[in-house]
Amino acid sequence: MPRTGEPIRIERPVSWVALVGFMGTGKSRIGWELSRALALHFVDTDKVIERITGLTIPQIFELYGEPTFRAYETEIVDRCIALDEAVVSCGGGTFINDENRLKLLERGPVVALRASPETIFERTKRSTRPLLQVPDPLGRIYELLEMRKPFFDAAPIQVSTDGRYRKEVVAEIIARLGAWQDGTEFDPSSLGEHK
Repeated sequence: MPRTGEPIRIERPVSWVALVGFMGTGKSRIGWELSRALALHFVDTDKVIERITGLTIPQIFELYGEPTFRAYETEIVDRCIALDEAVVSCGGGTFINDENRLKLLERGPVVALRASPETIFERTKRSTRPLLQVPDPLGRIYELLEMRKPFFDAAPIQVSTDGRYRKEVVAEIIARLGAWQDGTEFDPSSLGEHK
């Protein structure tokens, strides 16, 4: 037990991490759980943009267009990389921007969450996401995933969320962050029965 006035030391592999990936891969939910597991602040960049503008993401797209929304994303990334003790959940398109991607990778570590197009479709089909307001949203998901794959591949840590409990995904991320911090290869057996 630390004496009164002494800071409490929390064992964690890192004190800052960004989650990136396509919409519907679980960045917000996993990010929240990860922040709790690591006792870090949680920042959802889309929620911050909504809070400062007083508008929803679909409203921003409709009223001001995608370039305005992307400009907000870059401003929020600049603020987030200056934070300490945070899990930052980035919007689906944030990591596609070269400037944002470079800044996040330099701040590091960055974890890309993955899911199949079908899983993403199931998770997003009832949403009002601007990029999926098309006659064939699943086809659009396939198309966008293919276009964005090279960007998400740039993240040093890749984790699938397909058909998995959040607790499993968080445990894998923490194990992978530990390996990343130590400069060692990730060992799936470190997860015990959850592989």
